Amino acid sequence: MHSDTLTRQHWLLIITLSLLTFVLGTSEFVIVGILTDISSSLTMSNAKAGTLVSAFAITFAIATPLVMSATSHFPKRKWMLALIVAFILFNALCALSTSYAMLLTFRILTAIVTGVLISLAMIVASETMPAKKRGLAISFVFGGFTLANVVGVPIGTVVSSWFGWNATFMLTTILGGVAFLASYFVLPSGLSQVRSSIRDQFTLLTNPRILIAFFIPALGFGATYAVFTYLVPILKGMGAPDYSISLILFVYGFISIFSNILAGKIASHNPIGRLRFVFLVQAFILASLYFTTGYFTLGLINIGLMSLTAILLTTSTQLYLIDLAKIYQPSATGLAASLMPVASNVGIAFGSALGGFVYHQGGLIHVTWVGAIVAVCASFLTFLSYRLDKKTARKQRDGSLLPN
Repeated sequence: MHSDTLTRQHWLLIITLSLLTFVLGTSEFVIVGILTDISSSLTMSNAKAGTLVSAFAITFAIATPLVMSATSHFPKRKWMLALIVAFILFNALCALSTSYAMLLTFRILTAIVTGVLISLAMIVASETMPAKKRGLAISFVFGGFTLANVVGVPIGTVVSSWFGWNATFMLTTILGGVAFLASYFVLPSGLSQVRSSIRDQFTLLTNPRILIAFFIPALGFGATYAVFTYLVPILKGMGAPDYSISLILFVYGFISIFSNILAGKIASHNPIGRLRFVFLVQAFILASLYFTTGYFTLGLINIGLMSLTAILLTTSTQLYLIDLAKIYQPSATGLAASLMPVASNVGIAFGSALGGFVYHQGGLIHVTWVGAIVAVCASFLTFLSYRLDKKTARKQRDGSLLPN
């Protein structure tokens, strides 16, 4: 079998990891669709219920790199299976929660498990695939999150409206069980283990190249979410009827599936070189919304293009962070793999907050060009990274950069 060909076993592993990220994504994102049900059931304000979302994101961002550093030497297969069992347990306990404090506690614990499992899934996909197929594999694994938004969240929301929000968490518990069975039979043994101190791991975070690479996806997601967070009021301002909003959001999510496929194509060759221009295209599309929202059909087409460019960065930046770690701190590839999911959460929080500030200070329509400016900043960092890569490669060719 040619070394660049994906075997049946490769595909089984890709599908299993994609199923896992679908389950993790559904559990993470479904909370938005059932917040009002939770707030009325537990007799609290929607604002207080909203802290369940922010607490998850903050815990995810802080805990994931810490736990990945501390557990880098754990056998990956056994560790992943143990984490999936913990995920099942915490979701079951969420379903049984009778107070805000209980639900918040188990959501925080779920966030820790989710962040680590996502990072491990990315490492396994990167390590086990032929070099030329890593981008394709990673894009499929990220595709699990896209499907979670398009399919998992609406189903979870319907289940909540029919049977109560507790039933939604029972659904994610059952899905966790399915993911565990698939992982038990498909995850390979003998995956890499690296023994290194936490200090060695966190040395990676002081490397300027890693920091630049981290802020590329953070700004990329920030650009999208500065606008996407306020998409419903934008649609209403365009004259979209209330009954059409959910359908438009579904189509937006459906289009993002193609964004995910394109992300794999971009990552297949010269990904950072290509991303330089992807961000400029994204900036142009976001800035165009400033003008097209005055025309319903044009505005919808523009929003569709926004969805198509929203996650083109994922696969390339995930692989780039892992590859940079292999060069500068080989013992910290696990930590590097966790940085892309962390960067996306940082970007979502930053973009939403920036968009909110602009919305309240200058008016809703101005979030469009602010998103475009953030995308240009992401492009600038990508140009910088690309130039530094070329410089390093030139030094290696000239023999002036000695190996460590």
